[in-house]
Amino acid sequence: MEKQTTLKESFSLEGKGLHTGLQLKVTFHPAPEDHGYKIKRTDLENQPVIDALAENVGATQRGTVLIKGEVQISTVEHAMAALYALSVDNCLIEVDGPEFPILDGSAIEYVKEIKRVGIVEQEVEKDYYVVRRKMEVRDEETGSKLILLPDDHFCINSFIEFESKYIPNQSASLDDMADFEKDIASSRTFVFVREVQKLHEAGLIKGGDLDNAIVIYERQISQDELNKLADLIGAPHKDATELGYLNNKSIIYPNEPARHKLLDIIGDMALIGKPIKGRVIATRPGHKINNQLARAIRKQIRLNEVQPPVYDPNKEPIFDINQVRNLLPHRYPFLMVDKIIEIGQKHIVGVKNISVNEPFFQGHFPQEPVMPGVLQVEAMAQIGGLLVLSNVEEAERYSTYFLKIDNVKFRQKVVPGDTLIFRLDMMSEIRRGIANMKGFAFIGDKIVSEAEFTAQIVKNK
Repeated sequence: MEKQTTLKESFSLEGKGLHTGLQLKVTFHPAPEDHGYKIKRTDLENQPVIDALAENVGATQRGTVLIKGEVQISTVEHAMAALYALSVDNCLIEVDGPEFPILDGSAIEYVKEIKRVGIVEQEVEKDYYVVRRKMEVRDEETGSKLILLPDDHFCINSFIEFESKYIPNQSASLDDMADFEKDIASSRTFVFVREVQKLHEAGLIKGGDLDNAIVIYERQISQDELNKLADLIGAPHKDATELGYLNNKSIIYPNEPARHKLLDIIGDMALIGKPIKGRVIATRPGHKINNQLARAIRKQIRLNEVQPPVYDPNKEPIFDINQVRNLLPHRYPFLMVDKIIEIGQKHIVGVKNISVNEPFFQGHFPQEPVMPGVLQVEAMAQIGGLLVLSNVEEAERYSTYFLKIDNVKFRQKVVPGDTLIFRLDMMSEIRRGIANMKGFAFIGDKIVSEAEFTAQIVKNK
């Protein structure tokens, strides 16, 4: 199983803020397992911390803004994209102002620093959000639409459309996050000349210039108007009759704006708090619609304490029935495990196929066969026992026994023809032969039962 990661050491970057124009310093620190991304405002009293999660996004105009009470931190998306694409799971970020520095308008400086200090693997396994079915969000007013589909890993197809002859429509794709540095990270944010005045009037892009954004001049205006706008962003005066890109540095890719929009999607999806296995297909994406999808995913995560395990019947099991029998003392009619399909240091996934020939159906109930809930809990315990015994020498000489069962819930009937998928997680370290676990039973993607239990590992006489 893949493990969580964090930075090997801290690093800092300095530069001006895109919207405030302030000189800012942002520092990235290693963080413990299950920490996620958290951002601390070091310039404020008590140094408040905001969790970098989608539900804390309070504004999306020209950037992603995290807000907690009176505290806000904006323009976080480029840093989030770099951390996420380079598979850094846990990081504490300190910033001495209300936004991250814009740097060159892309994520490349963050990527370079992350690679310079290195990434270290941690003990706890990654917890993926695995996309099971299509999810869609759309904005009828703007025509923006994001579709999330199942896939083996995180990948994105993005399409942009503007009323501009320079970028009327463009597309960009990323099928492997390993290509992020080469294909996406250097893509800069962009703005149209016709938007600059309005953005300044809204109190934004005070730190914008021709080095940290692509400025697109596609509709001719008077020389006087263009000079005034150039003065606003501290740029040299250009000939008003020459349309095109007004940057000091030429565009890196013909579709650099589309690539930057894809970068923004990654940064905004990073705020779901888990790595994703799924494909995003984005039409006219922007921070607002990106956040809507991220919030929808976060809602699913909160509704489901644990995601249903992925069961591929064609995949070779970790333990088949013969290996299960070697580890467990149970036999017919009380062996409740058919195979183990996944195992880690602190979790295990097992399968039990429910046949009409199960002996308990003779009396429970003859006219309406239903698997007793107590046997579902017994199956959880047996699978949990396999997790424990798989790490014990001479496992056949040991057995596990219930000490306590808590918080048992049964949500729907289990009947002949069902395939039960069980996931068991250790709730704490095993101490003195005592194991605390939480188990869930699924049929498809629905939880049918759950329980917490304590078991003792005992050497057989």
